[in-house]
Amino acid sequence: MIPAFYPVLDTGIGLPVVAAAEAILEAGARILQFRHKGIFSRQVFEETANVASLCRGAGALFVINDRADIAMLLDAALHLGQDDLPPSDARRIMPPDRIIGFSTHNAGQLSAADREPVDYLAIGPIFGTTSKQNPDPVVGIELLRALRPLSQKPLVAIGGITRTSAAAVFEAGADSLAIIGDLYPQPLTKASLRARAEEWLAICSSRTSRPR
Repeated sequence: MIPAFYPVLDTGIGLPVVAAAEAILEAGARILQFRHKGIFSRQVFEETANVASLCRGAGALFVINDRADIAMLLDAALHLGQDDLPPSDARRIMPPDRIIGFSTHNAGQLSAADREPVDYLAIGPIFGTTSKQNPDPVVGIELLRALRPLSQKPLVAIGGITRTSAAAVFEAGADSLAIIGDLYPQPLTKASLRARAEEWLAICSSRTSRPR
């Protein structure tokens, strides 16, 4: 099962990624996705390896966004988007017990993804988001509720979710919330990030989720 609070660590947040990872993990997060959309330079790889080590020490699942090769090198889980390597191909090189997640944005993609060899599915953007260039059309709460029966796999909602809207997203059927924008307060410091992550953990621990 994917933890209810699913923080996403983007390299463009304005805080060194290792310090940010420390803050999020010290707050108690048990999963952390590393997202880097630029060139995976040697420096970025070293930073990623440091974050992976921190996750292992904290007993948290470390997830690499997009890159199956980096996930293999770091013994990490993998999250794929619609334009990335197909999950069936990624599964050919990933160990069978290694977790793979897959992003979807509408009913057709969610139905197709349910047949893929993945462990969880993501759906979004639930609300408008500024953390992604050229975002897909907004899903919204009511469509999320309608799409939930299309898969029995754990469903991670993503995109524009805030502390105010979190309960409604859980109530509509999400098992987990992937949080980016509302995870990073301004001014952003290690202390403020840890406090915000603790706030999110408290919200997610009291979640309302769909019946099994």
